[in-house]
Amino acid sequence: MPHLRSRRLTLPLMALTASILVLGLSACGTSSLATESNGGEKPVVLTTFTVLADIAENVAGDHLEVESITKVGAEIHGYEPTPGDIRRASKADLVLDNGLNLEQWFEQFVNDLDVPHAVVSEGVEELSITADAYAGKPNPHAWMSPLNVQIYAQNMARAFGELDPDHADDYSDRAEAYNGQLQEVQDELVSDLSALPQKKRALVTCEGAFSYLARDAELTEKYIWPVNAEAQATPGQITSAIEFVDDNDVPAVFCESTVSPAPMDRVVEATDADFGGTLYVDSLSEADGPVPTYLDLIRHDASVITEALTGENS
Repeated sequence: MPHLRSRRLTLPLMALTASILVLGLSACGTSSLATESNGGEKPVVLTTFTVLADIAENVAGDHLEVESITKVGAEIHGYEPTPGDIRRASKADLVLDNGLNLEQWFEQFVNDLDVPHAVVSEGVEELSITADAYAGKPNPHAWMSPLNVQIYAQNMARAFGELDPDHADDYSDRAEAYNGQLQEVQDELVSDLSALPQKKRALVTCEGAFSYLARDAELTEKYIWPVNAEAQATPGQITSAIEFVDDNDVPAVFCESTVSPAPMDRVVEATDADFGGTLYVDSLSEADGPVPTYLDLIRHDASVITEALTGENS
């Protein structure tokens, strides 16, 4: 069960944070709580990325103001917080992070602020990365299983109830209702992907972000690199993907929306596989895009994977 955690200011970003806070306090008084600085309006909850923000909004309802630190389309792993991010976080009542080493920038970020935070992935059954320098570390993309997001929602409800006890029962009820929707999309996901023929059950992607989805749908997963980073894919990683595609007659390969597909383009050029489409993991789309919500994200990815591997999108 996640509990709200609060950290004190530490070097080296203390000076930057302090200067931002001074400017903020001169404009809104001496309290750092958003409920006081915004004139008594709803408490503000910040999430580290847009997927968590959508889940949190479903649990929070109208009681909380939920915002994402990162914008739509942002690469979450190596994100570099801006002074504006620090200013926003200093006024928030709660910050939610995924945990599992996803937000590699977050520990220092939250350590530089005296703001409560909660890790929403606590309690999920972790899958380990099996390759390269990250071998043995938890795969952070636990939200790619709707069953895990049921745990996320429960953790959020508890954290919101601790923040805002007057509405604790409502948060719990909303999490339960949302979990019903998550079960429906989980059932759809498994049903759609389970229908794939045995020889077309290999999921090849740029990043190793689909371990949890592949487990749920009993797919074989292959990726070029395990976790998004600044470095480009190595020749050895690309060669390994090419060999896997050839050895398993994989009809289509995929890449995620927040990274360049160039390495996967090399796999396509060297094999008979088609590029199956763009999958969403670390970010939602804009409201008028294909995945404005988490439920849309799962449905979109399942549809793109199924159609590409069966040849229905050709």
